[in-house]
Amino acid sequence: YNWFNTTQKGDLSGTYRWRGRDPTAIRELNPKTLTSGLDDYPRSSHPTTDERHLDLRCWMALASGLMADIANLIEKDPKRFEDTYDYLSDNNVLDSLHWSYSANGYMDYGLHTDNAELRKIATPNRQNQNVEMKRVVMADPKHRFVDTFGYVSFFPLFLQIIDPYSPKLAKVLEDLRRPDLLWTQYGLRSLAKNSVFYMKRNTEHDAPYWRGPIWINMNYLAVRALHYYSKTDGPHQELAKEVYKELRDNVVHNVMKEYKRTGYIWEQYNDKTGKGQGCRPFTGWSALVVLMMGETF
Repeated sequence: YNWFNTTQKGDLSGTYRWRGRDPTAIRELNPKTLTSGLDDYPRSSHPTTDERHLDLRCWMALASGLMADIANLIEKDPKRFEDTYDYLSDNNVLDSLHWSYSANGYMDYGLHTDNAELRKIATPNRQNQNVEMKRVVMADPKHRFVDTFGYVSFFPLFLQIIDPYSPKLAKVLEDLRRPDLLWTQYGLRSLAKNSVFYMKRNTEHDAPYWRGPIWINMNYLAVRALHYYSKTDGPHQELAKEVYKELRDNVVHNVMKEYKRTGYIWEQYNDKTGKGQGCRPFTGWSALVVLMMGETF
């Protein structure tokens, strides 16, 4: 916890930034963020020290609350953890740092342009020309929100940070059910269909990973959060209950359908067909579907 709070903090108070992104990368469409676990999920196109990563901020809010619980359990002073949790859970602060009015959603922030692509470029060497894929940027990046809907955009919902009475909760819940964004009949895809990065290769050799496929760990967080909001008083309780039932049914039915068809639990699922893909058997976090079945959150 202390390591994250010191080594991954951002330039502004209350912001966090995943380290390890390569600002000199020329063979990647979008420099990877391996430290986040969401390897090729699109972040700002030009990594800088003033990036703000929404998912990491939400993880730190969750971690602060857990540390406070542990401190209470072992009869230690929880105040510094409680204070950090309260600050990171303050919706006004969260909105000021991560709410994009242009996209009308929660987003990362950084030096960014969507106007880039991979092109085959000939590189002369001593014997012949070597053709390889390199990134070509066709518009200057600007400091702005990275207006791409995907799993990261919904982390304030996934980790139950949005206040149940917030008017933004209704917008987030409605967005969650939009088929042009993440919603499919098999679960939530990792990146919106209307994103310029949707199902795009990140390098010549890297197929899209967190740019469309359905991941069960993130769907579990979504279902868990929807269960929480469906059981918590507020003006959006009924909407949360509807989305909870629909999403839980979609994920459970598809995972079971594929298990019966193939005999495997899969690493990820195709957002167009629902078919399992990637590694198998994958009963690590994909086994979270069992908790969804039992409504154990």
